[in-house]
Amino acid sequence: MRHLLDIRDLSLEEIDQLLDRAEDIIENPKKYSECMHGKKLATLFFEPSTRTRLSFEAAMMELGGNVLGFSEAKSSSAAKGESVADTVRTVSCYADIIAMRHPREGAPTAAAQVCPVPIINAGDGGHNHPTQTLTDLLTIRREKGRLNQLVIGFCGDLKFGRTVHSLIHAMMRYEDIRFVFISPKELRVPDYVLETLQKHGIGYTEVEKLEDVIGTLDVLYMTRVQRERFFNEEEYLRLKDSYVLDLEKMELARKDLAVLHPLPRVNEISVKVDSDPRACYFRQVLYGKFVREALLMKLLEVEV
Repeated sequence: MRHLLDIRDLSLEEIDQLLDRAEDIIENPKKYSECMHGKKLATLFFEPSTRTRLSFEAAMMELGGNVLGFSEAKSSSAAKGESVADTVRTVSCYADIIAMRHPREGAPTAAAQVCPVPIINAGDGGHNHPTQTLTDLLTIRREKGRLNQLVIGFCGDLKFGRTVHSLIHAMMRYEDIRFVFISPKELRVPDYVLETLQKHGIGYTEVEKLEDVIGTLDVLYMTRVQRERFFNEEEYLRLKDSYVLDLEKMELARKDLAVLHPLPRVNEISVKVDSDPRACYFRQVLYGKFVREALLMKLLEVEV
């Protein structure tokens, strides 16, 4: 039995195999439509989610399986004081696999230590979001045709952005990757991530203006400034509109730029950009369903 708590739990070969399987699911959906018959997924979301939760549920149902769970902590026994460990032990009696989101960093890891069925980390605080990373990797591969020889820009909240941290750790394993980090000083990439890049000799640049570097990028990963990660409302209000991708900035970008966003969007990408063919973020949502189908099959050791 395996859990997926961190993207680094998967080898590079395993990641590529998952992406290959996801692409085969895209091309041959009927081949997989009943492979999870009789299996049940529990979605334990102690923190709000739209895309991730529904993506997991849609993935399981399209494979012929069933879904149960809750979408907020107050609708579970956590509202009565039940521990996460007791919750997952209980739910494991009803389900074959669990997808769990929690606002506390490390909660899925702690849960995995006592859970007899596989746990997938569907986001823990500002720490990790490995299935979003698999979604991002599939998006980049489908849009750019490769996962090497890329200049990837991350823009916005790079301090608290769990999707950013996970994707950096995944992409640094591919060849000839360079990162450009675009953020205010208050929301810079954490030092521990930069130290990892330095240790492995991965090139990166830190800048504060998107327009200065957008023309050099193959991929632009936009993020929102997350109100829920701030303890100080005044600081959030000061930084929330730091970066907005609009048509004027898109004019400076390459014709084959791929713009990604983990969503939800607030106002960091103008809706006018949505019609630009370089805007990939809604296709990215769809890719997430297919890669989660591939992951569910892998962790439950289901073959077709």
